[in-house]
Amino acid sequence: MKKFLLLILTWWQGMTVGTWWYTRNNGEFVGEDEFGNKYYRTRGGKIDPGLGFQRRWVIYNGEAEASKIPPGWHGWMHQRTDVPPSEEKGYKAWPWQKPHIANMTGTAAAHRPQGSLLGAAKRAASGGDYVAWKPE
Repeated sequence: MKKFLLLILTWWQGMTVGTWWYTRNNGEFVGEDEFGNKYYRTRGGKIDPGLGFQRRWVIYNGEAEASKIPPGWHGWMHQRTDVPPSEEKGYKAWPWQKPHIANMTGTAAAHRPQGSLLGAAKRAASGGDYVAWKPE
């Protein structure tokens, strides 16, 4: 019952009833990323006449946050590549690539540089090199 109510009343925790219905009737499952997000396209790869290209969408696992999409899937979602990562053969990440993490802004895990009001470290005292400007 709780899952049903969340489906009806919330859009930020996955999908709405409208998204579920559209996906059920028009969607073709393409793949799933390491975070559990599921990717879809129009059934049969049809070109949307209103857009002029294939319609693609994601059903988020949990909170709907666009920064949770890994780089390979981001490129596919934005029509930069025709082959989704799930169908790509032999993909290997470069040694310099780090694992994808979502945007942590606004969370306890956010980056707080030295001198930030929310940072743990105290800002260094002014060195006396500042001279206020006075108009002549």
